[in-house]
Amino acid sequence: MKQPFKILAISGSLRQASSNTAILNATQQLAPANLEVLLFEALAELPHFNPDLELEPPATVLEFQQRIQTSSALIISSPEYAHGVPGSLKNALDWVVGSGELVGKPTALFGVTARGAFAQASLRETLTVMMANLIEGACIQIPLPSQNSTVSEIATDPKCSSIIKTALEALVTEFEQNSG
Repeated sequence: MKQPFKILAISGSLRQASSNTAILNATQQLAPANLEVLLFEALAELPHFNPDLELEPPATVLEFQQRIQTSSALIISSPEYAHGVPGSLKNALDWVVGSGELVGKPTALFGVTARGAFAQASLRETLTVMMANLIEGACIQIPLPSQNSTVSEIATDPKCSSIIKTALEALVTEFEQNSG
């Protein structure tokens, strides 16, 4: 890899014991040394989206926008609530519609098998409208070893780790093909 590769990972869940956050933490552990996975942990701190504030966004929004802009790629792992994306995640995405940080950004969608089909479809629609570059080989459903899998269980499970590593490779390949 020629240039540093930084992935911003966003969990759509605010739960302390979130499977989606655990997947992203396992992804950090599984990433090769030349790839940095940075977890965005301030989703709950973003204010409600207000178009009146877009010209002078609050500091937390500016930081979020800057972190997306300076990342090579994005991973979003989202739970499903009532057949949709959690409001906190949709709110975060609303803050970057007008500013355009997602335009052309290589993006992966991670989900938990059988627990997020509607949310992932909804998220795909939103990100397509925002012109994110959804990388099909990096949009995955991960069959967790157990209902309350730990980061360690996910990272050491052969099936989970293989699926995550393959998704990371797809993101890196897409970035390299389109950045030089």
